[in-house]
Amino acid sequence: MTKENLILLADAYKYSHHKLYLPGTQYIYSYLESRGGKFEETVFYGLQYFLKEYLEGPVFTREKINEAEHMLLEVFGREDVFDRKRFEYIVRTHGGCLPVRIKAIPEGTVTPVRNVLMTIENTDPNCYWLTNFLETLLMQVWYPCTVATQSYEIRKIVTRYYEATASAASFAGIGFVLNDFGFRGASSVESAGLGGSAHLVSFSGSDTLHASTFAKRYYGAQLAPGQSIPATEHSIVTLLGEKGEPEIFRHVLNTFPTGVVACVSDSYNIFRACEQYWGNELKEQILSRDGTLVIRPDSGDPVRTLLKVFDILMTKFGFTVNEKGYKVLPPQVRVIQGDGVSYSSIQDIYEALKSAGISAENLALGMGGALLQRVNRDTQEFALKCSHAVVNGENINVQKMPVELDAKGQLRTSFKESKAGRLKLVKENGGYKTVKEDELPEAADQLEVVFENGEVMKEFGFEEIRQRALEGQAR
Repeated sequence: MTKENLILLADAYKYSHHKLYLPGTQYIYSYLESRGGKFEETVFYGLQYFLKEYLEGPVFTREKINEAEHMLLEVFGREDVFDRKRFEYIVRTHGGCLPVRIKAIPEGTVTPVRNVLMTIENTDPNCYWLTNFLETLLMQVWYPCTVATQSYEIRKIVTRYYEATASAASFAGIGFVLNDFGFRGASSVESAGLGGSAHLVSFSGSDTLHASTFAKRYYGAQLAPGQSIPATEHSIVTLLGEKGEPEIFRHVLNTFPTGVVACVSDSYNIFRACEQYWGNELKEQILSRDGTLVIRPDSGDPVRTLLKVFDILMTKFGFTVNEKGYKVLPPQVRVIQGDGVSYSSIQDIYEALKSAGISAENLALGMGGALLQRVNRDTQEFALKCSHAVVNGENINVQKMPVELDAKGQLRTSFKESKAGRLKLVKENGGYKTVKEDELPEAADQLEVVFENGEVMKEFGFEEIRQRALEGQAR
């Protein structure tokens, strides 16, 4: 497949910047950070995909320059904006490879917000315009970082309720609690792969198959990191109409007499399905299975629905009380909630179960649009800003410090204030801190060169990324 024309992957206004930078500009150095937002920490993930898919190797050719020239003449309606000579220079001098250096923290690293995550600078003084020309594309790393961060934070919630209510033996299953149901709700196949694999940094449950393909293709995953189980959809369960629902349920159990199988059960009346069909007519078959039936409600208020479903199932199937004093269904029966699940609702769901004396180990979750789609760049306030330049041989620390009006109409410095100078990320007191390159010389820079002059210099494997994120959870 032919790669996209990188020359055309920038905001239109950037094609004028080679003229607008001050004459004598030689080097532009910029950095990426999460300036804050919904979560206090950020999981860094996804840069390697952009490096390998868009930046690696020769990316500028005369054919692509010709294509861009025609397009940009149409876009601007004038010939003095796009300068093909800038790109021809890179083809002639660098073989079409990008003369830039990118440093970044290892993927999977968890850092507090307002820290440098990545830096980029040109390595050829004639290509000073190239650093921030690449901002448009590289800024899109906000998406996998934000999805990875949200899943990471949800795992914290799940772990907290497991620690409070679940048996020690059930902890091995935490990685399968939150399942990605988001493929159909993603804005593109690329988003499904990138966001879906970001979710898999913290969890293993996923029906977004392309996420595992993505992790193998760009991160060298040895085995598919996303796992799933046989499960029905409504088209299967409603095939014989309302009266035929018990027959379909029996067929599901007969088809998969062992192992885990999930069945959506709200096609008509979830409470009748749990009480009369699963809890009565099919009860003995379920309890005699070497495996688990996962019952899925899929409509209604999740808290109220789940509380009633669990009340019915525990009345019908019985329960044990674990060492922490919470009720647990027989191992042959579990529940998965796949509707109305979001970061905010998960806390409410688990708190309601805890208040009702029900262990978190009884429930799995499926998350769709809220996982892969209900995030944006402002969720974690991502920004890429210039912080250093060399102009006519002079080093200049660059910084923006906008002011804004507060609620009382008083001037204050905006949260959009940027950092100045060449930066490094250091470890301090068990955490991370951003300082200037010449500060704390005894502290090693946690940023590593991952790309230089067209070559990916450092690759991270998916398994090590997962491990790094889990170590962040353990802090």
